[in-house]
Amino acid sequence: MTLASDLAACLDTAVLCADRARAAVTPYFRAGLTVDDKSDESPVTRADREAETTMRGLIAERHPDHAILGEEFGFSGVTGDWVWVLDPIDGTRAFITGRPSFATLIALFYKGRPVLGIIDQPFTQERWIGVDGAETRFDSATMPGQIGVRTCAGLAEAELSCTSPDMLISPYDNRFAGLKAATRRTSWGGDAYGYGLLALGQIDVIAECTMKPWDWGALVPVVTGAGGVMTDWQGAPLTLESDGTVLACGDKTLLQDAVARLRPSP
Repeated sequence: MTLASDLAACLDTAVLCADRARAAVTPYFRAGLTVDDKSDESPVTRADREAETTMRGLIAERHPDHAILGEEFGFSGVTGDWVWVLDPIDGTRAFITGRPSFATLIALFYKGRPVLGIIDQPFTQERWIGVDGAETRFDSATMPGQIGVRTCAGLAEAELSCTSPDMLISPYDNRFAGLKAATRRTSWGGDAYGYGLLALGQIDVIAECTMKPWDWGALVPVVTGAGGVMTDWQGAPLTLESDGTVLACGDKTLLQDAVARLRPSP
């Protein structure tokens, strides 16, 4: 089998995973469910665990030779070229406070590189599907949008976004400040949903740090398939060994200047 044929079969699985995760998560949204704190003090809910469990079961059934890495239940399966990386609810803080900016993230890595990604927003019923070498697809039950990043003349005209200033611990805070000062405006919040908006041409640049593979794996095929680019803060491709910094630019011409602004001060 070729990589393309393998990806076609895996895409069917990924879409079904998104459907089942949506069905698992939606009944708990704005339903006053119990929230637990994990060892790193990040919140987790029954919805997170049920959604990841159902996705893991489906992948294990259909692709028993693939490994799975999930935020809630860690690594399972055999070591090999194919690794599914799952975040059942990216943006749990948004989820537990009733804001529809959370998303289910489903990624498939091949030899350490993300080649398939889905961003699914269960409540608004919006879904971005990215596959290596293909144009990103956007499906929406309520507001169809034209997929594709927008042209931006330079950082001075760019809309910058980041999920939270709280993630910008030292020394990342000063480095982000350099980029922030060079852009037109900065908006906060959005989690993975923001990257979907970048793929729709609503945001120009996103810079974040302390990210795990399940936070960014699904985003890369979506952003690149919409015409954008994603790297770490040094401009290097993202892999499972990356340092947790993530930079997304809609207009690729912004990348070099953004990386320069994010460099540590001498």
